[in-house]
Amino acid sequence: MDRFRPNFVFTGGEPHLEDQFNSFSLGEIAFTAVKPCARCVLITIDQQTGIKGQEPLRTLAKYRTFNKKILFGQNLIHSGSGIISVGDELKIQHWK
Repeated sequence: MDRFRPNFVFTGGEPHLEDQFNSFSLGEIAFTAVKPCARCVLITIDQQTGIKGQEPLRTLAKYRTFNKKILFGQNLIHSGSGIISVGDELKIQHWK
């Protein structure tokens, strides 16, 4: 997971659930999904060794390719400011 450099990692729900909602709140902050996150070869580099491989991009390409882009995760914008804590519940506001 560290190769994706996520800001948030959620547990529970189905795989790729983030593709199905437009907005959510976490802690005191509301977020809106702007677009899916297109992934590049950077995620194929092991951060510990610096060695480049083919994974996880090769596996994602098998089932997450749309319009010639490999997508995983969402790019978000936030409304306002506040505190987010480990263990906060994600509350989906609007589904796609």
